[in-house]
Amino acid sequence: MPDFTVREYAFISVAYKGCPSSSLDHVYIPEKAFEHLCELSASFSKHGAKVFELAGRRKLKLDQYVGVIETPCGTRIEILPKHVELSGTNDQGIILEERKLLQKMLSVSLHLPYREAGSANLNRFKQPLHEWIMTQFLASFERLVQRGLRFDYNRVQEDQKFLRGQLQHVKYMRQPPAKKHIFPIEHDVYEVNRPENRLIRTALELVCKKTKDANNWKLAQELRLMTSEIPRSQKIQQDFRQWQSGRLLALYDEIKPWTELILGEYMPVSTQGEWRGMSLLFPMEKLFEHFVAYHLRRGLPEHQVKTQHATEHICEHQKSKIFKLKPDIFIDRSQANAKNIVMDTKWKLIDQNDRGGRYGLKDSDIQQMFAYSHYYLKHESEVILVYPYRAGKFDQPLDDFGFRETQGARLKVVPFNLDEPESFKIL
Repeated sequence: MPDFTVREYAFISVAYKGCPSSSLDHVYIPEKAFEHLCELSASFSKHGAKVFELAGRRKLKLDQYVGVIETPCGTRIEILPKHVELSGTNDQGIILEERKLLQKMLSVSLHLPYREAGSANLNRFKQPLHEWIMTQFLASFERLVQRGLRFDYNRVQEDQKFLRGQLQHVKYMRQPPAKKHIFPIEHDVYEVNRPENRLIRTALELVCKKTKDANNWKLAQELRLMTSEIPRSQKIQQDFRQWQSGRLLALYDEIKPWTELILGEYMPVSTQGEWRGMSLLFPMEKLFEHFVAYHLRRGLPEHQVKTQHATEHICEHQKSKIFKLKPDIFIDRSQANAKNIVMDTKWKLIDQNDRGGRYGLKDSDIQQMFAYSHYYLKHESEVILVYPYRAGKFDQPLDDFGFRETQGARLKVVPFNLDEPESFKIL
């Protein structure tokens, strides 16, 4: 089955004889794959997650989720951010740019051990997202094998013709005379069977099955032969809970997030018991929020940058505080004797030239920022809305908005350049 690449808000339709060629904004997939997406859409909607919406009997429209979806028939759909404007001539170049951006944002948001420079493998943006993840997993596993896997003592009970370890006296005394030469013993075996290794081995088996990249397949088979003595995990969640950390297991810190990605199968809601394949979906609004916060922390080391800060509420009901206010980013500048700043990030497109349409700003977003200004800052400092940068469309801050009947409280609306995050300055 072919793989498809689309972007946010693209349409997905059932392929038919003579249908147009697939593009980044509209793909045509096999009917079985489409039916599976419709089932997923119903499951997501039931749990309040909007990944697809019906745009007709045989058409779906994607929302703000990115990643990859695999269907039971083998169809894979890679969903990329809608960041670069389509030129109509160089779709492949746009795909590479979007993949590069998505990899950077995922690395920040999921705390992946990503090194932008110094490794050729990490710059293989020609790979779809799932292949990139598998490449990073295999590279980490190869380094781990070269440096040495961790072994562990495991308690074993067995019957032997010789004594070793501890004799199980009660069991031995109950044996018939004909078996007195057999010793039921209990002893420790120093072996590679431990939760971390079992999970890595299980992820490796999945990579061997799923990869379509020749280099990935070759390396995966080599590692498979080298680690054949490691059993697969039978209880993945339990083994993840038992994954240890510390100085002696520092080498495993690098591979853990890649293993979680491959085995965790990130989805908006749980679809346990259903086909999931290697499906990974992430909300762009969250990736954008984490990316902005990460670069703020790097740019403002003297201040505390907090995400999802929730210390204030709007109402009291039956002596309880309800309806919490939770800004995306709260910059605590109290240690510098300066006023705090509240920020919200919005993965939406606005237009600095559209004065008549209020630039594309939503009433609800402005009202939300007013509430932050009132409850968090007492209208004594500024609140900031951050939107993605767009050349010619939103490449400079809008003029400040003043809140009525306040002592100079202001709302700033500023762009964040995803390609040059270091240039983002608010102070």
